[in-house]
Amino acid sequence: MSSFNSSKLSTTLIPPATSSYPVSGRKYTLTHSDTTGQLFLSIGCSYNNKAIDKNMRDEVLAALHVTDRQAVIQGEVFVSGGEFSREQAQLRYQIFRRELPLALEAIFYGDQAFFQHYPDLLNTPIYIYFISTYQEFRGWSYYQTPKFYLKQTCSS
Repeated sequence: MSSFNSSKLSTTLIPPATSSYPVSGRKYTLTHSDTTGQLFLSIGCSYNNKAIDKNMRDEVLAALHVTDRQAVIQGEVFVSGGEFSREQAQLRYQIFRRELPLALEAIFYGDQAFFQHYPDLLNTPIYIYFISTYQEFRGWSYYQTPKFYLKQTCSS
């Protein structure tokens, strides 16, 4: 796995989103540049579809859902919709599995101010869905909590 470098992260709040709004329905779009290693995080009330490369489909999308009883962060990555061979899908799946911790670290580092407003949400469980037409590369995986990823950054 690559290591997170905060100087390579650009974070954009898309209005009306702020460092404290919205809570439930807060959406994260993380994209990157293969050539520069730069990471681009958009935080808003909806995903930043303009930032998504429709050919590469290597973005990480996540949303915070809060109800009266619980909070959960649900995300997704696109492995294959049938346009990739099984071998290509397997490679994409392996890359996502390897790089997701870095992506999540970038997301929560980029939204630290929000978690300072709502520290209880640092313990919110994170689940990522791998989208694929191939069953072996499809399904939910648990990825700790925001606190886990912020500890990684703070201890570096």
